[in-house]
Amino acid sequence: MSTEVTVFFIIKQDSFRTIYDNVRCMSKFSSVVKAGLCSGFWLGYSPVASGTVGTIPAIIFYLWVARNISESLQTVMLLLGLIMVSILTIALGPWAESYWNKKDPSKFVLDEVAGFLFTILFFRTPDITLTVIWAFLATRFFDIVKPPPAFQAQNAPGGWGILLDDLIASFYAAIFLHTVNWAFPWAFGST
Repeated sequence: MSTEVTVFFIIKQDSFRTIYDNVRCMSKFSSVVKAGLCSGFWLGYSPVASGTVGTIPAIIFYLWVARNISESLQTVMLLLGLIMVSILTIALGPWAESYWNKKDPSKFVLDEVAGFLFTILFFRTPDITLTVIWAFLATRFFDIVKPPPAFQAQNAPGGWGILLDDLIASFYAAIFLHTVNWAFPWAFGST
């Protein structure tokens, strides 16, 4: 083999290795981005109560909406946020289950974000702080208890199973909060 051919072969081989390394690096980067999204900006990695801690992005989003968006558009913004997070949950759910090698992995908290947004979409008080406290407590309670059919909904495939149980639990939370608000309006800042 001539020197020119040998040099060309080595350069080509190194070029393929560089391309392979770049693709592998991009794949790792993609996994890091997906893991960051799925875990609520890594809050899902909390060693204690990852779902509870993972609700923080939803609370921050709601507080931003409540303070910066006119009341007439708040429901639209919350609905858009819920739709976006739900689509991400359904789309990234199968990847997350494969990545963390577990059905509905605890590090995956987009479903908790969707659950909280669902609750506050259907239940808000004039007091932003009371809305956050009551919606957070009720959403977390019903997500942990998972009354039927929330528990059964976990068996749906992929991202659907991850999402549906939280949305059903949040439906219970919203009904509960409206009922308690009706019975004890003073606890929600109403007279």
